[in-house]
Amino acid sequence: MSVIGCHHCDAICDEPDIPDGGAAICMRCGGTIFRRQRQTVEYTLALITAAAILFVVANAYPFLSFEMQGQITQTTLISGSVALWEQGRFAVAALVFMTTIVAPALEIGLLLYVLAPLHFGRALPGAVIAFREVERFRPWSMMEVFLIGIFVAVVKLADMADIVPGIALWAFGLLIPTLAGAASFLDAEIVWRRIGDLK
Repeated sequence: MSVIGCHHCDAICDEPDIPDGGAAICMRCGGTIFRRQRQTVEYTLALITAAAILFVVANAYPFLSFEMQGQITQTTLISGSVALWEQGRFAVAALVFMTTIVAPALEIGLLLYVLAPLHFGRALPGAVIAFREVERFRPWSMMEVFLIGIFVAVVKLADMADIVPGIALWAFGLLIPTLAGAASFLDAEIVWRRIGDLK
Protein backbone atom coordinates (compact mmCIF):
# COMPACT_ATOMS: atom_id res chain seq x y z
CA MET A 1 0.00 0.00 0.00
CA SER A 2 1.44 3.38 -0.96
CA VAL A 3 1.10 6.52 1.14
CA ILE A 4 -0.23 9.94 0.19
CA GLY A 5 0.03 13.38 1.74
CA CYS A 6 -2.78 15.87 2.34
CA HIS A 7 -2.32 19.10 0.35
CA HIS A 8 -3.96 21.12 3.15
CA CYS A 9 -2.35 19.93 6.40
CA ASP A 10 0.50 17.66 5.19
CA ALA A 11 -0.89 14.62 7.02
CA ILE A 12 0.44 11.29 5.71
CA CYS A 13 -1.91 8.33 5.34
CA ASP A 14 -2.27 5.09 3.40
CA GLU A 15 -3.64 5.76 -0.06
CA PRO A 16 -7.23 4.49 -0.11
CA ASP A 17 -8.81 2.61 -3.00
CA ILE A 18 -11.34 5.13 -4.31
CA PRO A 19 -13.94 4.16 -6.93
CA ASP A 20 -14.76 6.38 -9.91
CA GLY A 21 -16.65 9.45 -8.79
CA GLY A 22 -15.42 9.14 -5.19
CA ALA A 23 -13.07 11.33 -3.20
CA ALA A 24 -10.39 10.80 -0.55
CA ILE A 25 -10.94 12.97 2.51
CA CYS A 26 -8.22 13.79 5.04
CA MET A 27 -8.98 12.32 8.49
CA ARG A 28 -7.14 15.17 10.22
CA CYS A 29 -8.49 18.33 8.56
CA GLY A 30 -11.38 17.10 6.42
CA GLY A 31 -9.88 18.50 3.22
CA THR A 32 -10.21 16.74 -0.12
CA ILE A 33 -6.96 14.99 -0.98
CA PHE A 34 -8.02 13.92 -4.48
CA ARG A 35 -11.09 12.97 -6.49
CA ARG A 36 -11.58 10.11 -8.91
CA GLN A 37 -13.24 11.38 -12.08
CA ARG A 38 -15.74 9.04 -13.71
CA GLN A 39 -14.49 7.67 -17.03
CA THR A 40 -11.64 10.18 -17.05
CA VAL A 41 -10.03 8.79 -20.20
CA GLU A 42 -13.26 8.76 -22.20
CA TYR A 43 -14.45 12.26 -21.19
CA THR A 44 -11.03 13.83 -21.60
CA LEU A 45 -10.52 12.14 -24.97
CA ALA A 46 -13.88 13.45 -26.22
CA LEU A 47 -13.01 17.01 -25.16
CA ILE A 48 -9.48 16.83 -26.57
CA THR A 49 -10.83 15.56 -29.90
CA ALA A 50 -13.22 18.52 -29.98
CA ALA A 51 -10.30 20.80 -29.05
CA ALA A 52 -8.24 19.41 -31.93
CA ILE A 53 -11.02 20.20 -34.42
CA LEU A 54 -11.47 23.71 -33.00
CA PHE A 55 -7.70 24.29 -33.08
CA VAL A 56 -7.52 23.36 -36.77
CA VAL A 57 -10.44 25.69 -37.57
CA ALA A 58 -8.91 28.51 -35.50
CA ASN A 59 -5.69 28.27 -37.52
CA ALA A 60 -7.17 27.59 -40.97
CA TYR A 61 -9.65 30.47 -41.23
CA PRO A 62 -9.45 34.27 -40.80
CA PHE A 63 -9.50 35.51 -37.24
CA LEU A 64 -10.69 39.07 -37.87
CA SER A 65 -11.37 41.20 -40.93
CA PHE A 66 -10.67 44.94 -40.87
CA GLU A 67 -12.18 47.30 -43.43
CA MET A 68 -10.59 50.75 -43.46
CA GLN A 69 -10.90 53.28 -46.30
CA GLY A 70 -12.17 50.59 -48.66
CA GLN A 71 -9.31 48.20 -47.95
CA ILE A 72 -10.04 44.85 -46.30
CA THR A 73 -7.36 43.16 -44.23
CA GLN A 74 -7.77 39.66 -42.85
CA THR A 75 -5.76 38.38 -39.92
CA THR A 76 -5.03 34.85 -38.79
CA LEU A 77 -3.44 33.48 -35.64
CA ILE A 78 -0.06 33.12 -37.31
CA SER A 79 -0.18 36.58 -38.92
CA GLY A 80 0.20 38.26 -35.52
CA SER A 81 3.50 36.49 -34.88
CA VAL A 82 4.66 37.17 -38.45
CA ALA A 83 3.88 40.90 -38.14
CA LEU A 84 5.80 41.15 -34.86
CA TRP A 85 8.75 39.31 -36.42
CA GLU A 86 8.80 41.66 -39.42
CA GLN A 87 8.83 44.63 -37.04
CA GLY A 88 11.97 43.28 -35.41
CA ARG A 89 10.30 42.21 -32.17
CA PHE A 90 11.72 38.73 -32.33
CA ALA A 91 11.33 37.77 -28.66
CA VAL A 92 7.70 38.89 -28.51
CA ALA A 93 6.92 37.16 -31.83
CA ALA A 94 8.46 33.92 -30.59
CA LEU A 95 6.55 34.17 -27.29
CA VAL A 96 3.21 34.79 -29.03
CA PHE A 97 3.88 31.90 -31.42
CA MET A 98 4.84 29.60 -28.55
CA THR A 99 1.88 30.41 -26.28
CA THR A 100 -0.89 30.55 -28.90
CA ILE A 101 0.12 27.86 -31.38
CA VAL A 102 3.00 25.59 -30.33
CA ALA A 103 2.05 24.90 -26.68
CA PRO A 104 -1.67 24.23 -27.33
CA ALA A 105 -0.84 22.07 -30.36
CA LEU A 106 1.62 19.99 -28.33
CA GLU A 107 -0.79 19.64 -25.42
CA ILE A 108 -3.60 18.48 -27.72
CA GLY A 109 -1.36 16.21 -29.79
CA LEU A 110 0.31 14.55 -26.80
CA LEU A 111 -3.00 13.93 -25.03
CA LEU A 112 -4.47 12.38 -28.17
CA TYR A 113 -1.37 10.20 -28.51
CA VAL A 114 -1.77 8.94 -24.93
CA LEU A 115 -5.55 8.80 -24.42
CA ALA A 116 -6.81 7.44 -27.76
CA PRO A 117 -4.86 4.14 -27.45
CA LEU A 118 -5.78 3.88 -23.74
CA HIS A 119 -9.44 4.07 -24.68
CA PHE A 120 -8.93 0.96 -26.82
CA GLY A 121 -6.86 -0.83 -24.18
CA ARG A 122 -3.39 -0.11 -25.56
CA ALA A 123 -0.42 2.05 -24.63
CA LEU A 124 1.80 3.28 -27.46
CA PRO A 125 5.60 3.42 -27.12
CA GLY A 126 6.65 6.64 -25.43
CA ALA A 127 3.27 7.15 -23.70
CA VAL A 128 5.00 7.76 -20.36
CA ILE A 129 7.24 10.48 -21.80
CA ALA A 130 4.37 12.00 -23.79
CA PHE A 131 2.08 12.24 -20.76
CA ARG A 132 4.88 13.71 -18.67
CA GLU A 133 5.46 16.39 -21.31
CA VAL A 134 1.77 17.41 -21.22
CA GLU A 135 2.31 18.94 -17.78
CA ARG A 136 5.43 20.71 -19.04
CA PHE A 137 3.68 22.45 -21.95
CA ARG A 138 0.34 23.23 -20.25
CA PRO A 139 1.57 26.34 -18.35
CA TRP A 140 2.83 27.78 -21.67
CA SER A 141 -0.63 27.64 -23.21
CA MET A 142 -1.91 31.19 -22.68
CA MET A 143 -4.65 31.48 -25.27
CA GLU A 144 -7.01 33.27 -22.91
CA VAL A 145 -4.47 36.09 -22.45
CA PHE A 146 -4.15 36.39 -26.23
CA LEU A 147 -7.96 36.49 -26.60
CA ILE A 148 -8.24 39.27 -24.01
CA GLY A 149 -5.59 41.21 -25.94
CA ILE A 150 -7.59 40.75 -29.14
CA PHE A 151 -10.75 42.10 -27.48
CA VAL A 152 -8.86 45.14 -26.15
CA ALA A 153 -7.47 45.85 -29.64
CA VAL A 154 -10.92 45.46 -31.20
CA VAL A 155 -12.43 47.97 -28.77
CA LYS A 156 -9.68 50.48 -29.53
CA LEU A 157 -9.99 50.05 -33.31
CA ALA A 158 -13.79 49.99 -33.41
CA ASP A 159 -14.03 53.74 -34.16
CA MET A 160 -11.39 53.63 -36.91
CA ALA A 161 -12.42 50.58 -38.91
CA ASP A 162 -15.25 48.12 -39.49
CA ILE A 163 -14.30 44.90 -37.74
CA VAL A 164 -15.87 41.58 -38.69
CA PRO A 165 -15.13 38.56 -36.47
CA GLY A 166 -14.16 35.48 -38.45
CA ILE A 167 -15.03 31.85 -37.84
CA ALA A 168 -11.56 31.34 -36.33
CA LEU A 169 -12.36 33.80 -33.53
CA TRP A 170 -15.43 31.80 -32.51
CA ALA A 171 -13.47 28.55 -32.73
CA PHE A 172 -10.70 30.07 -30.63
CA GLY A 173 -13.23 31.27 -28.06
CA LEU A 174 -14.72 27.77 -27.80
CA LEU A 175 -11.28 26.16 -27.69
CA ILE A 176 -10.36 27.80 -24.39
CA PRO A 177 -13.24 26.35 -22.27
CA THR A 178 -12.92 23.02 -24.09
CA LEU A 179 -9.27 22.68 -23.05
CA ALA A 180 -10.15 23.86 -19.53
CA GLY A 181 -12.84 21.19 -19.35
CA ALA A 182 -10.41 18.52 -20.53
CA ALA A 183 -7.93 19.57 -17.84
CA SER A 184 -10.61 19.39 -15.14
CA PHE A 185 -11.79 15.92 -16.21
CA LEU A 186 -8.26 14.54 -16.54
CA ASP A 187 -7.31 12.36 -13.57
CA ALA A 188 -3.58 11.92 -14.06
CA GLU A 189 -3.32 9.18 -11.45
CA ILE A 190 -5.77 6.93 -13.30
CA VAL A 191 -4.00 7.57 -16.61
CA TRP A 192 -0.64 6.69 -15.08
CA ARG A 193 -2.03 3.48 -13.63
CA ARG A 194 -3.67 2.43 -16.90
CA ILE A 195 -0.41 3.08 -18.75
CA GLY A 196 1.43 0.99 -16.15
CA ASP A 197 -1.08 -1.87 -16.37
CA LEU A 198 -0.65 -2.03 -20.15
CA LYS A 199 3.15 -1.97 -20.16
